[in-house]
Amino acid sequence: MTKQDFAHEKTVVLVKTDGVRRGLIGEILQRFEKVGLKIVALKMVWVDKDMVAKHYPDSRTELLEGIGKKTLATYEKYGRDPKEELGTMVPLEIGRMVNKWNMEFLSSGPVVAVLIQGLHAIDNVRMMAGHTLPTFAEPGTIRGDYSIDSPVLANERKRTVRNVMHASGNLEEAKYEEELWFKKEEIYDYKRSDEEIMFE
Repeated sequence: MTKQDFAHEKTVVLVKTDGVRRGLIGEILQRFEKVGLKIVALKMVWVDKDMVAKHYPDSRTELLEGIGKKTLATYEKYGRDPKEELGTMVPLEIGRMVNKWNMEFLSSGPVVAVLIQGLHAIDNVRMMAGHTLPTFAEPGTIRGDYSIDSPVLANERKRTVRNVMHASGNLEEAKYEEELWFKKEEIYDYKRSDEEIMFE
């Protein structure tokens, strides 16, 4: 088993189209750079449906079922009827519906794809991003500071929750997304001037 290099871990961040259209690219990237994380690849793209289908594969049934269960829990919490609004109570069907909304939104405008490297990059980026549902994101996190969208409103309007950004969820996902979003020649190795002070 290969020893994981936590100091040079990489993760993918997508500033979604709502973040791009709201002019938050610089603010989001600045937060990661200020804590000592390093941008090693960066590009703006308008992704097509095929690319989005690879980012949100419909084959992840366990994940989609989990999304469906969370959606049902939200409906219960706010006293809404999912059968009436979504036409089903089956978690996997609801998860697939939400996944379709995610795909439609990610391909609806330009996205900024970023590969970030640094100490525990995956966990640190996710912590800084905040809860995926902005309603529950702590103030001080990116989603907590720049979005208050809720799943109740999103489901009512048959759209995804607009939460400004995506961050890889774990090491396996980060590796998959790195290969999906970036070619090897788009990734750069360099030393930041503060690396020696912070980490060596």
